[in-house]
Amino acid sequence: MPSTSVSPMAEAVGAIEGVNKAKPSKLGRDFWLYFSGQLTSQLGSSFTMFVLPLLVYRLTKSSMGLAYTTVAEFVPYLLFGLVLGALVDRLPRRQLMMATDIARGLVLLALPLLQLTGYLRVWEIYVVAFLQSSLGILFNCGEFAAIPSLVDQTNLVAANGRIMATNSAGAVVGPALAGVLVPFISMSGLLITDACTFFLSALTLALIHRSFDAGKEGEGPQEKTTIRSDVKEGLAYVWANPVLRSISIMMALVNFVGATEGSQLVLYAKSVLHTGDVGTAMLFAAGAAGVVIVGLAAAPIRRQFSFVVCCLGTLVISGLAVSLMAVIGTFPAAMILWGVSAGFGLFLNINTSTLRQTIVPARLYGRVISVAGVVAWSAIPLGALAGAAAIRITGNVAGVYFVTGLLTALIAIAFSFSPIRQGGRYMDEANQRSET
Repeated sequence: MPSTSVSPMAEAVGAIEGVNKAKPSKLGRDFWLYFSGQLTSQLGSSFTMFVLPLLVYRLTKSSMGLAYTTVAEFVPYLLFGLVLGALVDRLPRRQLMMATDIARGLVLLALPLLQLTGYLRVWEIYVVAFLQSSLGILFNCGEFAAIPSLVDQTNLVAANGRIMATNSAGAVVGPALAGVLVPFISMSGLLITDACTFFLSALTLALIHRSFDAGKEGEGPQEKTTIRSDVKEGLAYVWANPVLRSISIMMALVNFVGATEGSQLVLYAKSVLHTGDVGTAMLFAAGAAGVVIVGLAAAPIRRQFSFVVCCLGTLVISGLAVSLMAVIGTFPAAMILWGVSAGFGLFLNINTSTLRQTIVPARLYGRVISVAGVVAWSAIPLGALAGAAAIRITGNVAGVYFVTGLLTALIAIAFSFSPIRQGGRYMDEANQRSET
């Protein structure tokens, strides 16, 4: 990630400062309309994020049952993530995202209907999680391409920070509110609420004037290709770029060791912190609060630090926070440290997403983000199962959390010697090309 007497760290600092010293412009009506729709949708999704593992835990009372939920959510990336990413690059992105939102709402409605009729079983939860995740791949690939269409390049960091914060902003209030409401409103009611927010998100997308295909349209007519050739092109592009390749490999390793932390959070809260449903919901909310705080501060932080520090330094903090949470083992400390870990984990995603959006041609957006998802997230099911097995063998949830947090920090340190350290230079070169 050309030879120069300036150190890679200095190059990255210069690149980041060059991008962020540009005078920011207003994000615009269409961006804020999109933002409001996603904020509402994510509030609803935070109900489901709390309800599904709680339902599974009540039905199975096992770490493996929780792990299977995570497997159901991430296996779709391995099975057809690449194909769906290529499909996003072929279709009108905004219309595709609208249809996806409507489909997600309809699929989710199946769970409350089954529960109300008394036929809900755990395998049906896994099926719904699988379908929701599959549809989510389409939406997320579209969103990755949408943001550069909604704002100019100088505002990408700010826009990504706000969108990624939005993806958990509702979750600050959602899990806590869900925990409070569970004694008064059934879990079915919470799931129905989430389904309705998907329909509202589709409506806000319909009201947006701007095309989500602007960059793709500006690249001129493309030769007619097959889905298979499109997938191969996306894979080749990511593998040929040393920064993108290194980031994908690193994230696969991080997700493998860290998958247990998210999938077993209900078990950690119940067995280590000895919380009830409300306390468990507050722990989910604390993680979301960390995400929102760091997400909204993303642009100012980027102005102060290099790309490599923002990616790898914050990942070290995220991992060590989990290890400390395991060692201390008290509810107040867990609230703070889980928020720190979640927030700085998100900051890594903000910076890597901005890097991809800056250096990748618009016509490849869907394929590149799906390749990144397949490589990075396909490790999550394996990691979740491995973590659940480790908990079953050792009987020590806190000990497993300590190890996964430490390994996350060590992986980040190891990759500080990889091409990731020159990511800032790649962004600087891309910005220079766009100005000429």
